[in-house]
Amino acid sequence: MRNQRILVTGGAGFIGSNLANELAKENDVIALDDCYLGTPNHLSEEVEFVEASVVDTELPTDVDVVFHLAALSSYAMHEDNPTLGARVNVEGFVNVVEQARKSGCDTVVYASTSSIYGTRTEPSPEDMDVAVNTGYEASKMARERYGEYFSNHYEMTMCGMRFFSVYQGYDGAEEHKGEFANVIAQFADDIANGRSPKLYGDGSQTRDFTHVSDVVRALTAAAENRLDGTYNVGTGERYSFNTVVELLNEELGQSVEPEYVENPIPDDVYVHDTCADFSKLHTATGWEPKISFEEGIRRVCSQYD
Repeated sequence: MRNQRILVTGGAGFIGSNLANELAKENDVIALDDCYLGTPNHLSEEVEFVEASVVDTELPTDVDVVFHLAALSSYAMHEDNPTLGARVNVEGFVNVVEQARKSGCDTVVYASTSSIYGTRTEPSPEDMDVAVNTGYEASKMARERYGEYFSNHYEMTMCGMRFFSVYQGYDGAEEHKGEFANVIAQFADDIANGRSPKLYGDGSQTRDFTHVSDVVRALTAAAENRLDGTYNVGTGERYSFNTVVELLNEELGQSVEPEYVENPIPDDVYVHDTCADFSKLHTATGWEPKISFEEGIRRVCSQYD
């Protein structure tokens, strides 16, 4: 993308700041964030920062493209306050898109989630049946339905990106997330500092871990190609938490044993395994992941050299 005016909501957060900084190299980028989960310290000088909430009026939506990444992004946040979760994730989404539409912007790329697929050891295609078991999942499905509404009723291009487990490590923009950071970042920091990483259950659960740089490329490709509908962003591979700990120990030259603890999330809502079928996005844009899991582990651990 070049010479575009772009708004990134959640732009001071983990994925948002990575996206804003990359786009700002050749575009005019505004990062909007209320600083609940983000900090403008992550942003380059080329990015204009606006501290505001997605439920505010008079947002800076006079842009060519909106990347809507702002969200309360965990199970716990929604269960603690379902009303707030819906207000931010659903009302905030509709508010941003409606203001963008009225400002003349017709291209929106937004964050959905792979959690709606539930536990799957086989790659999950976008057209499979999905269900919601948590407030977080319900809010993201509501986004997709409202995205469909804006697309059908107003002929906007509304692309929902179903992210799989996105990581970067504490040397990037993930550290501020603390307990909400990806387990790779948390486990790496524990092992590097001689602490036992805490694994839920027996550590056999698996995730399709996707490096944030590949996610940034996918978001950009979706906007450039004016995609409409929903698309998976993942690698098509999955690794267990036990394997993550093993590879981190090897890369860091450590031999820290994990601590296995009871899972605080109920079994009937906990997603044990995820795996993406990204063929739809590949067919539409040519996108495919570039960062292998081994390379991603090396990047996460490099800060501890």
